[in-house]
Amino acid sequence: MPDPHTSAGLSGEDLETWAALATVLEWLPPALDAQLQRDAELTHFEYGVLFALANAPDHTLRMSVLAGYANSSLSRLSRATSRLESKGWARRTPDPTDGRYTLAVLTEQGQRKVGEATPGHTRTVRRLVLDRLTRAQARQLREISRRITRAISDEDEWQPPPQAPRPDQTRG
Repeated sequence: MPDPHTSAGLSGEDLETWAALATVLEWLPPALDAQLQRDAELTHFEYGVLFALANAPDHTLRMSVLAGYANSSLSRLSRATSRLESKGWARRTPDPTDGRYTLAVLTEQGQRKVGEATPGHTRTVRRLVLDRLTRAQARQLREISRRITRAISDEDEWQPPPQAPRPDQTRG
């Protein structure tokens, strides 16, 4: 049996870097959940589902596509969608182009819920992450996160829809 103290484990800067990232991975999700549950009666996962639907064409996605975006099993997504349906924020319907698939559809109530939940969630994301970084650090974090994501999976990550730049992002 290898001795954990003498085997080639992480040490020095590698251990410090991993410990810092592992701490963020453990602490950030509960912080995001706490704000969303308190202010909007949503988990971060449920908010992500509603947000993806809000930004999809016709506010509709196949459940399998949505599961891929959320890095979720269909059963976990189905349970979350059932909770969203019970509150009137989403509904499921057979895909009219291929009945083997199920579509998730954001309802008008769901659109309002996303609109209500987004400002508080945005403030929390800014307070906990974005406001702590310089622009250069934010770009670095984005690139680092994408590299790690590509190492984990060949699947395309969810990308936000293109938007016009905000006035403070344009050069004058």
